Amino acid sequence: MNNNTEYKSGFISIIGRPNVGKSTFLNRVIGQKIAIMSDKPQTTRNKIQGVYTTDDSQIIFIDTPGIHKPKHKLGDFMMKVAQNTLKEVDIIMFMINADEGYGRGDEFIIEKLKNTNTPVFLVINKIDQIHPDELFPLIEQYKALYPFKEIVPISALQGNNVDTLLRQIHEYLPEGPQYYPADQVTDHPERFIISELIREKVLHMTREEIPHSIAVVIDQIKKRENNGAIYVGATIIVERDSQKGIVIGKQGKLLKEVGQKARADIEALLGSKVFLELWVKVQKDWRNKSGQLRDFGFREDEY
Repeated sequence: MNNNTEYKSGFISIIGRPNVGKSTFLNRVIGQKIAIMSDKPQTTRNKIQGVYTTDDSQIIFIDTPGIHKPKHKLGDFMMKVAQNTLKEVDIIMFMINADEGYGRGDEFIIEKLKNTNTPVFLVINKIDQIHPDELFPLIEQYKALYPFKEIVPISALQGNNVDTLLRQIHEYLPEGPQYYPADQVTDHPERFIISELIREKVLHMTREEIPHSIAVVIDQIKKRENNGAIYVGATIIVERDSQKGIVIGKQGKLLKEVGQKARADIEALLGSKVFLELWVKVQKDWRNKSGQLRDFGFREDEY
């Protein structure tokens, strides 16, 4: 812990439409994967806290679910999580996709921002995907809609301007304590991150009908006495029998590949050899059942 009286710390909410690169940014800053990345929208379901610590500050980033119109109880939960974080933070980072520009989802978010006194940064991500001449009109368009404290164009994927954004955030942070140990990068338990790493692999490898109807439950994590490897047993939950067939794949091929790729990430996370065993189970319409949402870790009372 730095004893300097000017040590700064604070909580930053990252909000934005689905698929603008919030998780990519968080993983870039933290330096390791704690939030899953997918080209499918609404990948993030819980709020993911990433902790970035330097000699003179600690920034706790909260990556929220992409704001969208809910279609089921899980969607309602995701929206409550995203909106509740706006009341609890020191700075709001409103992230947009430079390549997509202004959309109706942004209009919805800006309306929500008008009800807060928290400083709001506009972070224009994916600037590597547009011509530089397109950036200025985009900035002017958003400036006319809301009095942003700072506007910072970045590429989270390539790292462009991310250090500049971190310096700007530091300027606005209040003096405060170091909330987490310097070597801690997230407040989520390993069990949660392991389940997310498995879910990411399923998202990458299945067709459009699968993504948001899956959950991953970690049944068991234990160290094996004989060789020191860590055993992880997990169940992939789907809503329909047809989805179970897709996730397992022909002769179990897809599930095996999910397991191989997830195991590599889990071994990197735990720093140990991992034996991963996966099952697939059907729970009909689980996204609309409050009891099952609670069982799978979506607890409204925590937010």
